[in-house]
Amino acid sequence: MMPLESGRSDIHVAAEVTANIHPVLRFPNMAASRFPNQHITRMSTYVTRVRGARRTPSHRIYIEQDGKPISPFHDIPLLADADKKIFNMVVEIPRWTNAKVEIATNEWLNPLKQDMKKGKLRFVRNCFPHKGYIWNYGALPQTWEDPSHIHPDTKAKGDNDPIDVCEIGESVGYTGQVKQVKVLGAMALLDEGETDWKIIAVDVKDPLADKLSDIGDVHKHLPGLLEATHQWFRIYKIPDGKPENQFAFDGKAQGKDYATKVIMDTHDAWKKLIMSKEKEHVEKISRANLKVDHSPHRISEDDEKYKAETAKLEAAQLKERKPSDNDKWFYIRPRI
Repeated sequence: MMPLESGRSDIHVAAEVTANIHPVLRFPNMAASRFPNQHITRMSTYVTRVRGARRTPSHRIYIEQDGKPISPFHDIPLLADADKKIFNMVVEIPRWTNAKVEIATNEWLNPLKQDMKKGKLRFVRNCFPHKGYIWNYGALPQTWEDPSHIHPDTKAKGDNDPIDVCEIGESVGYTGQVKQVKVLGAMALLDEGETDWKIIAVDVKDPLADKLSDIGDVHKHLPGLLEATHQWFRIYKIPDGKPENQFAFDGKAQGKDYATKVIMDTHDAWKKLIMSKEKEHVEKISRANLKVDHSPHRISEDDEKYKAETAKLEAAQLKERKPSDNDKWFYIRPRI
């Protein structure tokens, strides 16, 4: 990272560094002289394209921008708005669903797919009183938990994936949805000896978003949610015969500033990943992308493989569910 200038946050510096390797990303209030011919625009709409039948091993969901499939791992910018500290999030698993869908980091253009283990599609079990995932669960693009790096606070290496996000708003998302979220905090899960950060965030469109600025606000306005989140991650593998998961910080959620630092560190790790030709630790990761300038893994829309693969995608789009009172959580404080 370049040294910070007076009065400037690491997020603004990260935005500029990313813009230098990825000029199609546009961040508010960047100096026009540094980025000629650029102006502030909204991100193009992301849509989904589907291949294969749902809940089959061949099912894939691709994310498309401006009519072209892109990589949700590499081509969607981490920051949607650097000044407001708004991040992009890719929804993998909608709230209250059980299919364990994830960005396929090892596949070309990194579509979303349902994970498999021992030849079977994976589903998370329902651990009473929970039903499926209790948040919209997904990942932050352009982040990577480096498996060669041991975090000083967790004393464990990264899990070789984009950083995970629990979006706690009331609307139920859909797989492949790109949400803009505010970061509120983070939990440090220790999953089979690896650091597996869980970022706590809220959709900027959520009715409570203006009242949620840090992890303490979650305790105040959504009582019991963080405790339920800790319990969920602690026990969710037990029905499959595995032990309870462990946590750093005794399971306590850390605040927004700490979480933001963790995110920017994983963003730095991603930048090294996408700009490097090295294969150690990353031989199974697909780094093909369409938008990262100067990346040795960048491909063209005219690439024969790109044209052949994208021609197979069906013109099917997943759509967001309309907000409904039936989807809303109600947080009731018990009487003392």
